[in-house]
Amino acid sequence: MFSKAESKKLRQQFWTSFGIVFRRKWVLYNTGIKELQLKFTFNRKFAQVSIDVLDEDPLIRAYYFEKLLSLKNILLSEYLPEAIFDEAYELPEGKIISRVYVQLDNVSIHNRNQWPEAMKFLNDNMEKMEDFFMEYKDLFR
Repeated sequence: MFSKAESKKLRQQFWTSFGIVFRRKWVLYNTGIKELQLKFTFNRKFAQVSIDVLDEDPLIRAYYFEKLLSLKNILLSEYLPEAIFDEAYELPEGKIISRVYVQLDNVSIHNRNQWPEAMKFLNDNMEKMEDFFMEYKDLFR
């Protein structure tokens, strides 16, 4: 088990290493659409790349999620065949968002031996997610 301080240090080391290995400016939070974010997640259980619909208003969230659903066949066939569409994804703090994501299970940010696999997964899938988003972002405006 790791203390909070040790865990924080490992997370910082991972993300610093990731930035050094994969030097690239990611779209992430700067999508130009305030309700949508592209996101990396790596914790003690999984690595994940996602498009999140973050608006608190369920109607606005549903509006953007419907747009993502309308592109589902394209996303699955041309970009990320393993993508999961979840209209009511619950974050650890209990907040509900809509999320489209790909996930690598059974990896831990606390296990340095798994970092290369997680880094490759995050890089490859975020690149595909960004390509998809950039191609179809005008549909979200």
